[in-house]
Amino acid sequence: MSAAPPSAQALGRVLILAGSDSGGGAGIQADIKTVTALGGYAATAVTAITVQNTLGVSAVHPIPLDIVAGQARAVLEDIGADAIKTGMLGAVETVECVAAVLESAAAIPAVVDPVMVAKGGAALLAPQAVEAVRTLMIPRAALLTPNAPEAEALTGLSVQSPDDQRRAGDALLAMGAGAVLMKGGHVPGETVVDVLITPEGETTFAAARLETRHTHGTGCTLASACAAGLAQGLPLAEAVARAWAYVQEAMASAPGFGAGHGPLDHAWPLRGRGG
Repeated sequence: MSAAPPSAQALGRVLILAGSDSGGGAGIQADIKTVTALGGYAATAVTAITVQNTLGVSAVHPIPLDIVAGQARAVLEDIGADAIKTGMLGAVETVECVAAVLESAAAIPAVVDPVMVAKGGAALLAPQAVEAVRTLMIPRAALLTPNAPEAEALTGLSVQSPDDQRRAGDALLAMGAGAVLMKGGHVPGETVVDVLITPEGETTFAAARLETRHTHGTGCTLASACAAGLAQGLPLAEAVARAWAYVQEAMASAPGFGAGHGPLDHAWPLRGRGG
């Protein structure tokens, strides 16, 4: 595997294994924008091509497994990576393929976003693949970033409150995750609470719920922002805090594109907005 010169290590190389979103709001497009906006270097292994816009997903074309694995190997053997981020995987076979990539690069921290459903409701993970994510991906995650429905599917626990988030997060730690960022966007309440749970304790991030339809790609963006921080050598809690603040401003600055669930403003740091 390629060793990095000091300048590359400072930049932070993130290998992203995820699906393509033709609308640019989620998937590898959001991942690349996020890593770049935070000063990192993004490389990709595309797992699927989706036909989608802000109104939803109308078709999915999975990439052959040898091509998925080949993309990842090509990046790791030449450019290298300081962190890996996974997103949409789709089928059991793709989960197995990506898990094998993570196993071959076990020294590199992996941020696993267990993507199951698109913002518009389309399924992005086959029901029979949930068990594969549970057994193959969770134990290989330095950081797992589920939303409430994903945590419910993975643990069998109801997630309707911050205390439920903590219980589910503890259950996911027990399944082998190194740390869990339990996202609270789907949890009822005027305040959205995200909870970072580690074996050493927890850190809570809370903000008033932003009433907006422009939330497409928030999960992809948050996970990639966390991966960028880890790739740049930030401690986990610091990487998550920076990622959380980045997503908050990206939502607040959303450009208003599309008639459905619109995209974020991933490039806001380039225009000097935000804190």
